[in-house]
Amino acid sequence: MESEAAARTLPSAGRLSGAARLSRGPLFGRPRGRLGPGSGLPPPPCQLTVPLLRSQGDAAPRDTAFLLRKQWALYSVTPLYKFSSAELREYARLLGAFVAAERRKGAAVQVGADADIRVTFSSLPALRGSGRDQAAVLVQLSSRSSVSQKSSEEKLMWSGWFCCVSGDDLLENVPEDFTCLPLFLANGAESYVAIVGSWFQKTFDCRFRRLAISPLNLTWMAAMWTGCKVEKNASATELVFSVPCLPQPLDISYAIHPEDAKALWDTVQKTPGEITQEEVDLFMDCLYSHFHRHFKIHLSATKLVKVSTAIASAHCDGIIKFLQSQHLIGVLMLLTELAISQIQ
Repeated sequence: MESEAAARTLPSAGRLSGAARLSRGPLFGRPRGRLGPGSGLPPPPCQLTVPLLRSQGDAAPRDTAFLLRKQWALYSVTPLYKFSSAELREYARLLGAFVAAERRKGAAVQVGADADIRVTFSSLPALRGSGRDQAAVLVQLSSRSSVSQKSSEEKLMWSGWFCCVSGDDLLENVPEDFTCLPLFLANGAESYVAIVGSWFQKTFDCRFRRLAISPLNLTWMAAMWTGCKVEKNASATELVFSVPCLPQPLDISYAIHPEDAKALWDTVQKTPGEITQEEVDLFMDCLYSHFHRHFKIHLSATKLVKVSTAIASAHCDGIIKFLQSQHLIGVLMLLTELAISQIQ
């Protein structure tokens, strides 16, 4: 079913237009995690306020442009023991030897009999929220033909990076010998995540855990990202819901024009620069009411599994895509909090 909803007036919401689409697809994983209120820590009172995302400008856009418009799988990582940012070149050599040894054991990392895998470590100092944060660390695996290494171009196979953006809560309780980089993002085959993660766990006595995003946290992201100003190419706000208890999986896609979504949020938000649970609930209730008026479907009985805005998109399985460099630090701040809540 696909239909264009007519413009209507919502309670304290002004004009809102939207479109809905129902599609059948795979089932989604179980949610967990916390952003602001949620599971993992005692729930805060509904009047709790948190800062809205603020534009960071285009700080070092060349250093972070490669992070945009790619799907990154999220992981939480416990503090690294005896990790030193001054030893990145040595770490690259050691991890490269470890990957080569894994290749000899089986086909999990096989890329061709005549190809070599090169490992590089890089520092990304632009990805920090405060002076206390450790600079982000990028790990990349590239393949290159061993037949003619001088003339052949390297092909990037896999990327992963550790970061900590405004992770002050975790930093306060960590011993001196540990480095806090609680958020890990990976793009590429899961087999390389397993290999790189295994090396880090053995070398720095840390633990990786897949980081999912709860439906409650997705509603916060939808509200926060809708409230952000985007200079150009604003895309629709899209919410994807999974309908439970059906013989076949059924998804409902609900798209709202970005100007209408922003206008709705502006009428809901009471304190500029802050966001409360009450405001998030009212924002979602208005969207649910509008949808029910046109399609007679109670979205509150479904599960929110994906949020897409002009700022970023996030899936409950723990998949994120960054779309705006000026809001990258703000989004990473939220994800860092999610990762820390899973560690604590």
